[in-house]
Amino acid sequence: MPTWLRRQRVQVPKHLQALVTVDHAAEVPPERLGLQPARVEAVWAAVEQLYRTGLQPAITLVVRRHGQVVLKRAIGAVRGNAPGEAGPLVPLHPDAPMCLFSASKAISALLIHKLAEDGKLSLDDRVAAYIPEFAAHGKHRVTIRELLAHRAGIPTIAVEAQGPELLRNWDLLVAMLCAAKPFDPRFEKQAYHALTAGFIAGEIVRRVGGIELPEALHQWLAKPLGLQYMTYGIKPAWRDRLPPNVVTGPQPVWPLTAYIRSIIGVPFAEGVGASNDDAFLSTVVPAGNICASADDVSRVFQMLLNGGSLDGVQVLQPETVRRAIEPVGGLQFDRTLKVPLRYSSGFMLGEKPVGLYGPDCREAFGHLGFVSVLAWADPRRALSVALLNTGKSVAPGGVLRLAAVLRALARACPPV
Repeated sequence: MPTWLRRQRVQVPKHLQALVTVDHAAEVPPERLGLQPARVEAVWAAVEQLYRTGLQPAITLVVRRHGQVVLKRAIGAVRGNAPGEAGPLVPLHPDAPMCLFSASKAISALLIHKLAEDGKLSLDDRVAAYIPEFAAHGKHRVTIRELLAHRAGIPTIAVEAQGPELLRNWDLLVAMLCAAKPFDPRFEKQAYHALTAGFIAGEIVRRVGGIELPEALHQWLAKPLGLQYMTYGIKPAWRDRLPPNVVTGPQPVWPLTAYIRSIIGVPFAEGVGASNDDAFLSTVVPAGNICASADDVSRVFQMLLNGGSLDGVQVLQPETVRRAIEPVGGLQFDRTLKVPLRYSSGFMLGEKPVGLYGPDCREAFGHLGFVSVLAWADPRRALSVALLNTGKSVAPGGVLRLAAVLRALARACPPV
């Protein structure tokens, strides 16, 4: 059979009950929040239909409305149900950690915003003010705000094509990025920076904050928010809790292969495989390797929705949150992703009449991670959501089923 016709899918049983775990202690009755129970259950039914595509070995979902948990559930397995995998099923818990991939960008950006809040930098400062060597080839003009909004002119370079072992050499990565020539010398064109900008932003945190990123993430976010994981990579002792990422569905063919490579720098399957490698899980990739549970992520976005506070703890000031989510420019065609998008300094923004987070989500802010991981907050709906998953697929059916989940969420949680 030709490679492009091969389809890898999860073995999906007729009845899914044995694969579903619900945290009943966490979920509050929908009626208490003025929601219709049938519509809330329709959201989970849509998630189950997403699982039935056979494209997702593991899915966790946490939905908060007005700060209260409406859904906290998991479907699938940590191990034992991936395509071609034979062995006992290891149950998946709603609090299982998963890699956030590019949704890590939104979390890491908050470290920069914390430094701005403390008066140690301004978003309109030039990057080169803190990393002088970044000024090469005209990049002295790039501000921190532009760096976080994918306007630094270095969306991809050879960094992503040299294998996961390069991720262990932080100083070399930063030096390569500082020496890189921008594709747009005027820095007017928006182009999604899959990994590159994260390393430069991380170096700013190190130099200005005088702290390593794992400790900053722990001290400034994970600890005050009471998060279970939220780490760059994951400790070896926790690896058995982390479901591996898996390529599912049909193999991508040209021109899709070229499109994917232009974003992540390597072939699709190679990128997925690298995400399970020790070099990826044992180092710091600010834009791509935070591991957290869906509840951890939902708590971060609920904190932002609350103006920087959660459970009586003020993590960020309201003005800091406002700066973090305010748009940088308007809707613009992204030269990397080939779609129109709006960014803030660290977040992908929603749109009307439909956007990344479903119908009528212009006020929403969050981030997409490697095809189908989604995390966001929507002030208009008093909603914070984390939808984490491990299947990496280009199958149209997966996109359609994911869209159905977003539509069901919008219907279940109307504007307030």
